[in-house]
Amino acid sequence: MDHRTVRRGENVTERPPLPPFTRETAIQKVRQAEDAWNTRDPEKVALAYSVDSRWRNRTEFPHGRPEIVDFLTRKWAKELEYRLIKELWACEGNRIAVRFAYECHDASGNWFRSFGNENWQFGADGLMMQRHASINDLPITEADRKFHWPLGRRPDDHPGLSDLGL
Repeated sequence: MDHRTVRRGENVTERPPLPPFTRETAIQKVRQAEDAWNTRDPEKVALAYSVDSRWRNRTEFPHGRPEIVDFLTRKWAKELEYRLIKELWACEGNRIAVRFAYECHDASGNWFRSFGNENWQFGADGLMMQRHASINDLPITEADRKFHWPLGRRPDDHPGLSDLGL
């Protein structure tokens, strides 16, 4: 995978793989997104989005990287021990559809599994211009958790969503 090292405040000029996506490059893009989100680092995650990226995420509509960083900072302050798995659903041209699930708990120790679908649209530079997410939350017990790996990147040998029956 080709990753660019970018310090806070720098612009990313290109984020491979670039559209049009094949099934293989779309899977690569999805895994890059999953890996970034599992860092729970808002600044790092925001670099995958265009400077004027538009989101729809539940009841919030962040526009641009600063709002994305603010959104993610609030999100991960509430969603503790967050672990995410993404899976390619479909792709064509500069668009990718994914399904995902993540597990986390709140400050009171209540666990949740959140399921969702995202539609992504990319610019020619490989930066995401639009992200539309639909998400449902399911309260679970700690014993019902399925995502068991140390915080951070999901190990390659950990089952994906389909393998887990999700």
